[in-house]
Amino acid sequence: MKPFAYVKPLDVAEAVAAVGPGTKFLGGGTNLVDLMREGIEHPETVVDITGLPLDEVDELPGGGLRIGALVRNSALAADRRIRAAYPVLSQALLAGASPQLRNMATVGGNLLQRTRCRYFYDQAYACNKREPGAGCDALSGFTRGHAVLGVSESCIATHPSDMCVALAALDATVEVASVRGTRRIPLADFHLLPGDTPQVETALAADELVTAVELPPAPVAANSRYRKVRDRASYAFALVSVAAALDVRDGTVTAARLALGGVATKPWRAREAERILIGGPATEEAFGRAAEAELAPATTRPGNAFKVGLARATIVATLRELTDE
Repeated sequence: MKPFAYVKPLDVAEAVAAVGPGTKFLGGGTNLVDLMREGIEHPETVVDITGLPLDEVDELPGGGLRIGALVRNSALAADRRIRAAYPVLSQALLAGASPQLRNMATVGGNLLQRTRCRYFYDQAYACNKREPGAGCDALSGFTRGHAVLGVSESCIATHPSDMCVALAALDATVEVASVRGTRRIPLADFHLLPGDTPQVETALAADELVTAVELPPAPVAANSRYRKVRDRASYAFALVSVAAALDVRDGTVTAARLALGGVATKPWRAREAERILIGGPATEEAFGRAAEAELAPATTRPGNAFKVGLARATIVATLRELTDE
């Protein structure tokens, strides 16, 4: 591991003032430390933010919740307000990693975790995320875990987070701070598609620190589910995941939220499927049509073509479960 400077600030202002070339913020460390050990991340300075007052979940005046960036994944999943008003988020958090990792991992770190693509982690292979312009060996490699939506000729790596899929469905907003002040970024715009610059993964500037995530009031979210399909029952990343919320009145869908994981290069808000669902019948046939419309632009390879059918089936099953309540 390359030597680095270590700073532990006392407040947010001191933390963002410490940012310089090659700075990385350290929260739970469940991703950054691994990447440093592997020689993929090699910061000049590590700013340890674990002492900052960013570990609370607060109710917002107009409804909704403000979740501090240092709230642990396990604590957020157990929060009674999350379990009651946003069950999809609690379920997504509990579907991710292991209990030990959830006890360490933070909300801010989860937002910023990097892909688990094997070609990214193995420096024997070319990877544009790791080394811009090097190429992408995944394109002609083993692609079973790779993306079918939002891909480019530069990158087909899937985004690994479960939490972010739920946040995408909930219209969350990310609060960030720098020496220039505070700004808010809609979660839908926070993660970027790879295009020709897959190494640029988020809309976060180099000197900005994630301080919180805000959830707006969303009555539809009370009837929500997270379904994750994976190779084994625990500690595995999604082949397909679905975060869904549904409101049905007299057999008609009046509100719908849908996001997908395991199939895209970022947490994927299924806007086309939502458009078709709202105002339509709450039937399995209608759910299937909405899923097919969302998945129509999929770009597949021999190893991951099965994800289109699996995603359709998972979307339908999740929505059907929500209508059975």
